[in-house]
Amino acid sequence: MRVGLLIVAHRHIGSEILTAASRTLGLCPLQSRSLEILDEEELETLVERGRGLITQLDDGGGVLVLTDAYGSTPANVAVAAGGTRCCRVVTGLNLPMLLRVFNYPSRTLEELAGSAAAGGRAGIIEVGQGTSLP
Repeated sequence: MRVGLLIVAHRHIGSEILTAASRTLGLCPLQSRSLEILDEEELETLVERGRGLITQLDDGGGVLVLTDAYGSTPANVAVAAGGTRCCRVVTGLNLPMLLRVFNYPSRTLEELAGSAAAGGRAGIIEVGQGTSLP
């Protein structure tokens, strides 16, 4: 049983970041889906779509839900959709976060949630004058 991955984000952010991470690593190691939040959709419709995707993704290992911005509609949808199942929601989606998750696909749901948060934080670096690249 592996953890499933659902990205809930504004417009095409989710599908594009999934594509970028998969291409970077050459594979997508987790069963993954993206729920694109469009302005014209009703909140309850989005929550039901999220619940349906979570059901599809959960094979018993739970579902990690990544979303772009805390307090935004995608985050609210993620929390509402994942509230009745074995889910963990992590906000602040960025590419380093997703790469960290993809690098450790055999971890438990709790471990992956922690890895996602740590990877997201570690990927935020202010680059200024005189800063050299690794």
